[in-house]
Amino acid sequence: MTPLHPLSPPEFPAPWASDWGEDRYGLWMAFSYQNVRQAFRWIASGSFLMGSPADEPQRNNNETQHKVSLTQGFWLADTACTQALWQAVMDRNPSRFKGDELPVESVSWEDTQTFIERFNALHPLLQVRLPTEAEWEYACRAGTHTPFAFGGNITPEQVNYDGNYPYHRGSKGQYREKTVAVKSLPPNAWGLYEMHGNVWEWCSDCYASDYGAEPQTDPRGAGSGEHRVLRGGSCFYGGMSCRSANRAGDAPDSRRYSIGFRFALGHLSSGTG
Repeated sequence: MTPLHPLSPPEFPAPWASDWGEDRYGLWMAFSYQNVRQAFRWIASGSFLMGSPADEPQRNNNETQHKVSLTQGFWLADTACTQALWQAVMDRNPSRFKGDELPVESVSWEDTQTFIERFNALHPLLQVRLPTEAEWEYACRAGTHTPFAFGGNITPEQVNYDGNYPYHRGSKGQYREKTVAVKSLPPNAWGLYEMHGNVWEWCSDCYASDYGAEPQTDPRGAGSGEHRVLRGGSCFYGGMSCRSANRAGDAPDSRRYSIGFRFALGHLSSGTG
């Protein structure tokens, strides 16, 4: 993974930040709304290999490995959106598994757009959005080239997934059969929690059957399509689905209790994809 230019954000701290700092994971800022706090991690610009190598066990054919360059850094929520934050903005909670610190789920891609519109009206200085698929995988990998940010395999102590179906040659483990509170499990090297498992996360892109082998700069996925991208796997899926490169898609009006989202800050660059 190669940095493209100086790694600092354009403004730190931002006017909206309630608290901020720097730790072993890097720069962070947070905001508070109705006593609900959400922190963001700075994700510096860079290039990486998106997708999986041909010899990765249990890979899918829609993960063709290719070089991607992201020319602008961005802020990414360090957790999936919680039910407390969704409730504060939307005044309702559609989730099956209830708890303020649990990730909101049973929200469609279209629902996330309504949330984002309302949130941005309440907080015009922030202007949140969904991450692109490339941004999501770049942040999930956090500098790694292995199937998971934690290495070649995972355990239920690291990831909330169906432990009855471990990844390649892994041992069976716990199957919780429900979501867990955000920050219950270890973060990746960039301070992001539960990028693998717990809930699938919507991305902004339309889903494409593959993205080809050509290098891309600031890709935004297919120009149109019936489905939107989902990443990360969930607590109801086996280890294979939680890989950094694993891709899925669903209809934008689909609501499932295995699906949530996390949001990003920062303007999107015009790209080649």
